[in-house]
Amino acid sequence: MRQTLGQLLRHATVGVLSLAALCVPCGPAAAAPVAPAPEADSLAFGERYRALQHGNIVRAANSSATCRTAVSSCRDVREGEAHGVNGDFDMSYIDVDKDPNTYNSSRAEVRLPAGSRVTYARLYWGGNLLVGEQKPAADNERVLVAEPGGDYKELLADTVVGHRVADGADAFQASADVTRLVRDSAPGLYTVAQLNVAGGRSAAGGWGGWTLVVAYENAAEPLRHLAVWDGFAPLGSRAGAEFPLRDLPFAAGAGGRVGMVAYNGDRGTTGDSLVLTAGDAPAVAFTDGANPVDDVLNSSISDPRGAAPARVPAYANTLGYDSDVFDLAGGLPNAGDRATFRLTSQRDAAWAGVLFAAVDARR
Repeated sequence: MRQTLGQLLRHATVGVLSLAALCVPCGPAAAAPVAPAPEADSLAFGERYRALQHGNIVRAANSSATCRTAVSSCRDVREGEAHGVNGDFDMSYIDVDKDPNTYNSSRAEVRLPAGSRVTYARLYWGGNLLVGEQKPAADNERVLVAEPGGDYKELLADTVVGHRVADGADAFQASADVTRLVRDSAPGLYTVAQLNVAGGRSAAGGWGGWTLVVAYENAAEPLRHLAVWDGFAPLGSRAGAEFPLRDLPFAAGAGGRVGMVAYNGDRGTTGDSLVLTAGDAPAVAFTDGANPVDDVLNSSISDPRGAAPARVPAYANTLGYDSDVFDLAGGLPNAGDRATFRLTSQRDAAWAGVLFAAVDARR
């Protein structure tokens, strides 16, 4: 029988990241929880972080589950050369660290320009606990993280964990402030391991992954409004999840980027979109070469052209995990201080977890 994360950690040599040491920019530090973090079946989206500074937001992300290569079509699907979704396969764990005490691990790069200083960083992780096996929800709040060149440290969620059983899945998202860890580390590949995600096969499919969102200041970059929202909500309705930009004055034609994290989006299932509305201007739906306008929840980890950080492994089809960054590209044709992002899904049984934006304060 597979061990739980708690059992494995008793055999692994890891440090514990206390939240008192990590919680830096957004209020007083809090002690690490002595009991499991509370859970709720949905979490209203709220603004987690906001800043006006010369700088930007970057993110590192990767999936933690993929199809078993014993299936002949698996390799072609995850490389993006054939069609397939997580419900088509027996799903297993990505494990790149060669550590016998971990059963899943993956890596992704935090890429920062020279001269940057990290002002906020938060790690988000989530997955499906119910596939061919059922994972214990008690491990949702725990994950292992290693900075570039560092050893694993146990990280505990510092906020309410979203956890909901619906549509044949047992889905969750947890998160924790890792500002000090990222600020004190060199840019490079971060490893996240022991994410609580189930393997096997079901109609809902197995899926899971993590995203590290990093805000930084850098005098050489434009003055920008930086904001991060998070929550946990199913997207199976026309209302979807909304993320309002309020009281962040932006110039007409302001540039920038927007990113989002969502779970269980299937490539090829249309009817999902990320849309920006601002004032009286027509709504703008985000799209690029990796994300069709009506299929943004297409199991991809994508970045604007020329900006993709490294990932290990770097599968084109992440089979149920989305962490995408888009250029604003004309989405704010008029000046103002009110805009709304809306992520919706008409057919995918998907969950929204995170949205972040970096908008130029001056054109």
